Amino acid sequence: MRRDARGRIAEVFRLEGLNPGGMALGPDGRLYIAAADATGGGAVISVRLDGTEQRTIVPESAGFAPNDVTFDAKGGFYFSDARGSIGEATGGVWYVGPDGTPPKPVVRNLAVANGIALSPDGKHLWVGEFALGRLYRITLKDATTPAPFGATTVYHFTGPAPDSMRVDASGQLYVAMYGQGRILVFSPSGLPIGQILLPGRDAGRNLNLTSMAIRPGTREMAIVTSDGTRGGNATVFHARAIER
Repeated sequence: MRRDARGRIAEVFRLEGLNPGGMALGPDGRLYIAAADATGGGAVISVRLDGTEQRTIVPESAGFAPNDVTFDAKGGFYFSDARGSIGEATGGVWYVGPDGTPPKPVVRNLAVANGIALSPDGKHLWVGEFALGRLYRITLKDATTPAPFGATTVYHFTGPAPDSMRVDASGQLYVAMYGQGRILVFSPSGLPIGQILLPGRDAGRNLNLTSMAIRPGTREMAIVTSDGTRGGNATVFHARAIER
């Protein structure tokens, strides 16, 4: 779906048999979408912004459960693989190069990898582990290799879990807290520095915050959330990113 400047929402296209999750604009101007299927798997697809020319980049047959996606400066992208559980860490993070080669592993043995983001200089990969409530900051030697002693668990979350995440131009990280109706904000080194609270959270509304987007070159933020109950509301809020 697309929301225009007047606040009108229109359907752009439908996915058959897949539910869209995290998405990112690619350097080719196409929208790349991590989508889940009904069997615990999924695919990464891309479409033009008008919803036409749908292409499958990572097929369902590859055996992943793509959840989120982020691009590097070379035109390749990382996607999180949300397979696994708290007792069976079979998920991870994979990389697809700009030449479209098959996915290569970057991080394995995660329990439901969810949000991912890259620092502005491309040197650090952020990963959220949904089932265990962990935030990792991984220094990269190259696109698919963590640097020696470069992986750090910078934060252990309490309560419902970390979902999608975004990095602003200054390198600050914003993590959507699913089930909490808030965004936690971290410094470029991983220190918690603030939060953004959604209205109604104390009354049990707008708790299932799943994602956000920061408009390039600004501090304007759009936040996606829902009540998480049948008949409840799904809402897009506008907020301001934290100024550094």
